[in-house]
Amino acid sequence: MTTISVTEDVKRRLLRVTSELQLKLKRRVDFNEAIRFLLVQRREKRPRLLMEACKPTIGADEALKELTEERKRDEERAERYLSL
Repeated sequence: MTTISVTEDVKRRLLRVTSELQLKLKRRVDFNEAIRFLLVQRREKRPRLLMEACKPTIGADEALKELTEERKRDEERAERYLSL
């Protein structure tokens, strides 16, 4: 076992998580198990957050089409300007 130092507010928050786990699991839970729970919970949330952040927004296809058309018009204007 290793001893770690935490501030009082972190200790209170960890104690709250430990208490909630004890109520949920209906058995005694120590700080080690509470920390393990928090680490596993964090790891499990990341894929969902990534999928949420990467999903296409409504109207993205139309915006891409408009940007492509506008870029083409910009290039045509530049070509006319430079060919004079």
